[in-house]
Amino acid sequence: MDRAPLRVKVVAADREVWSGEAVNIIARTTEGDIGILPGHEPILAALVPCAVTIITADGAHHVNATYYNDVRVPVS
Repeated sequence: MDRAPLRVKVVAADREVWSGEAVNIIARTTEGDIGILPGHEPILAALVPCAVTIITADGAHHVNATYYNDVRVPVS
């Protein structure tokens, strides 16, 4: 079943770094690597310093560095 892309915002303390739609997000949490696809169950996870990769529908990879942050998938 096809699902609508994820609406993603990457924010810093003082600004929005990137926003758009994604078909996959890959990041490293305190429990290990996580991949988030459209339709993922709600989650709140603590990130460790890592490169967060956001993949868009056209296959572009947007890589953002993070330093102790979190990733959230809200209830839709």
